[in-house]
This record gives sequence, structure tokens and C-alpha cells, in this order.
Amino acid sequence: MKPFTVHKGLVAPMDRENVDTDAIIPKQFLKSIRKTGFGPNLFDAWRYLDPGFPGQDPASRRPNPDFVLNQPRYKGASILLARKNFGCGSSREHAPWALDQYGFRAIIAPSYADIFFNNSFKNGLLPIVLSDTQVGQLFDEALAFPGYQLTIDLERQVVIRPQGEEIAFEVQAFKKFCLLGGYDDIGLTLRQSDKIKAFEAERLATKPWLANRLAA
Repeated sequence: MKPFTVHKGLVAPMDRENVDTDAIIPKQFLKSIRKTGFGPNLFDAWRYLDPGFPGQDPASRRPNPDFVLNQPRYKGASILLARKNFGCGSSREHAPWALDQYGFRAIIAPSYADIFFNNSFKNGLLPIVLSDTQVGQLFDEALAFPGYQLTIDLERQVVIRPQGEEIAFEVQAFKKFCLLGGYDDIGLTLRQSDKIKAFEAERLATKPWLANRLAA
């Protein structure tokens, strides 16, 4: 998992409440057994005018010109600005995968569905909670100024606006530690690989018959 320390990026404002995970990555794309390739189908039903199905060439699709991510001024956006209850609906982990694989590193919203919120941290995506008023101000600025960018400093827990004003945000200490280090659940376990190997060696030394059973 890629560490998150300081990120500066273009902001895309998605002015919708209660964006659910089926909108983020529609159900027909969950058939894949891989964890990659979901970026082209992020917000598929909103991004395209034609129905989407797995394996399509995105170049053959008909983009919806009114959808925010299809507007030229937001091309390459890596920070998504959203409204309350983002990520509601089913618990599919494919939702943060799709956002990450599209190119988003962080989301800023007043609130999130709990499962989506936790899944985001586990997949290297930073969901930041700010107040309705603060989010509203960022929406106004992002819509008013083409090329609007924010800087997110996770270590200091601040969002830095273009004029230098800092907005503090809260993040749970363990989640922050994992994002700063780039540790997903497997990465956390592998940090203890020496202890795991020592435990296995001691266990086989005291219970050698286990080796024979494992070999069988």
C-alpha cells in the first residue's frame, strides 16, 4: 500500500449527498476476482451514457459531458469533495479500490458510511471529515476557481487551502500510523515476520511431529 504523507492535488467537487457504493462501482463489475482494473468504471452509470459491462474498452463508451469527472477542468483530480453520508449502501471493498485506481488519494466530506470509511483506510485512501460549513466553503472555492488545489498534510492533520489557511481534521491514531507507513493488514502482519519465524521454529523444536504432519 502506498504511504500517505503530504499530498497536493486538484479537487473535484461532487455535489451529491448519500452517494452509495453501487454508484461508486456498480454491481456488474464485482464479478472480477482481481483487485485491479476498477478505475475505468468508477461512477460508471454517471460517467457514461451507455450501459457498462465488464471487459469494455473505455474508449468505445459515450461519456456524459455533464458529469463532473468528465469536465476538462477536473481532469487528473486526486481529491474528491463530497457531501454527507458518502459511501453508504453495501459493504463492497471494491468502492475504495475503484476510487484509488481512478487516481483519488483523499476524500473530503461531512460524514461517511462506517464500513466504507474503514475500508478506505485499509486501502490507502484518506477519508477526511470536516464540518458542513467547511465543506461548503471548499465547494464554493472549487467551483469558483478552475484548477483549484488543496494540500493535505496527514502528519500535521491539516488541509491547506491555496491561500495558506489551514483546516485541522481528526484521524484515529492507529489509522494514521498505517497510512503514514503504507501498511495494510498484510503489511502490518509482515512487520512481525521475525517474531513469526521465531515462534514457528520454537514450536517445531518442541513439537517436531508437526513437521511430519505438515509435510504430509
